[in-house]
Amino acid sequence: MDKPLKTPPPYPIASVDHALRAATILQMEGGATVSQMAERLGVARSTAHRVLAMLVYRDFAVQGEDRVYRAGPVLELAAHSQSLVSRLRAAALPHLRRVVDLLDETTNLIVRSGDTARFIASVECRQALRVGSREGMVFPAHRTTAGLLLLADLSDGELDEVYAPERYLDRPGDRPDLPRLRAELARLRRNGFAVNQERSERGLVAVGVPVRDRDGTATAGLSVSMPGVRYDPHRLQHLVAILDTAARALEKDLLERH
Repeated sequence: MDKPLKTPPPYPIASVDHALRAATILQMEGGATVSQMAERLGVARSTAHRVLAMLVYRDFAVQGEDRVYRAGPVLELAAHSQSLVSRLRAAALPHLRRVVDLLDETTNLIVRSGDTARFIASVECRQALRVGSREGMVFPAHRTTAGLLLLADLSDGELDEVYAPERYLDRPGDRPDLPRLRAELARLRRNGFAVNQERSERGLVAVGVPVRDRDGTATAGLSVSMPGVRYDPHRLQHLVAILDTAARALEKDLLERH
């Protein structure tokens, strides 16, 4: 069943949200100082310091002699991906902001890990009715725009491995219909873009394109998300053209930074 459009809980606990976001930043991107974390969270330095101190206490973070906070033992499982994610995010943010300036819709950068898609960067638009930031969130890859694009880059054997039946023994309902998925991925490869109409969340429409490395492998997906009431199919090619331009510019920046 599709999930409803994600909205904050009716009684959000800001301190919990700050701690979760800080932990996600350390896990995905590596180190951060108190000042950097304060800027990312949009809080005072004293608040950021208290959040980081609690993460250290619970082993979600460690502080080095250089006063930089990094992922602690609880978060170290993702350490191998930090450099790639950090590089991708840093290079992508200016391009995400440019897309938001042009379309005034929330824009995201997503990577795939196994059968999941993780939002590693998100820039919200300025409209009152908008899709909120999904940064740090994880969704089934076959239910997201960018996840589908990244799955489309896999060979048949690689796709079989990702969705091997033994991986779903305790959650058989989460495994997609592979013949149907293969047919859909073949269409995406031909089109070069994907459209997600309420597939991951009710009330949400997203359009995305792949971001490729120097070898032509899709390493991330660039997408724009909007409330379904604002999506106009007649503007699809316009959306894709802007996303394609941003993706090519991002690929160029990544090559230059490599």
